[in-house]
Parts: sequence; structure tokens; C-alpha cells
Amino acid sequence: MRPVYAAAAVHVPAPPEQVFALITDWPRHREWMFMTSARRTGERTLEAYTGVWPLGFLDTMTITHWEPPALMRVTHTGRVVRGRGAIRVSPQGDGSRVVWAEELELPFGVLGQAGWALARPLVLALARRSLRTLASLLPAT
Repeated sequence: MRPVYAAAAVHVPAPPEQVFALITDWPRHREWMFMTSARRTGERTLEAYTGVWPLGFLDTMTITHWEPPALMRVTHTGRVVRGRGAIRVSPQGDGSRVVWAEELELPFGVLGQAGWALARPLVLALARRSLRTLASLLPAT
């Protein structure tokens, strides 16, 4: 199966250093990422749980590129979520532009592809909502 792609972007009225610091403050993920808590499990590994126990899934990740305050890339290594993701933070005007992109290999073959066609608009809406919440947590410069 070919991977699926999703991305969202937002302007944040804060400098890249502040934005990147909040994005990578794993215990604070639940403050801005919809229904998700995250924690570092090793020097280059993370896990995030999305949902309300027991209805949800664990997303395990390996950090493959670390370039503060501009870029973080991960490989999703879980049973449900597999693929690659990136968060890029760049200066823009009076703040920063944050781009969150995912290239995912869906489970369940053809059923997963069909499910993605239905889920994609919701996934994108939740990603945009999460990024807007992130922006609201940072004071304007």
C-alpha cells in the first residue's frame, strides 16, 4: 500500500525558540495536542497515547533528526501508526510558522485506505485545531 500524507500549518506569534521548546516539552503535549499525552522514553524515543483509555492507541516514535529550533523528524514505529513525521518551525513576520506533516503507512490494507478517505478531513481538522491551541499558549512577541 502506498503511504498517505497529511499536513497542517499555523502562524504562532512567538519566536521559533519558544515555539520549538513548547512543542518538545512532552509533558505539556496534552495542553495542545487533541486528546494526546506524550512522554520521552529514551534519549531518542517517545511515546504518545491518543484517546481516552481504553479507547485509543499508543504511538511509539524514534527521533531521527533533531535541529532546534527549526526541525524535528520522527519515525513512527507502533502497531497502529507507522511512517514518518516532521515538525518544522521557521521565522515568519512577528513570530513563527509551524508546519506539521505526516507520511503514514496505514494498517488493514485496503480497508485502511478506505478508512483514511473517510478519516482524513477529521484528522486534518484536529491537526489544525491542535496547532491553533499551541499558538494560543504562547504570548505574542
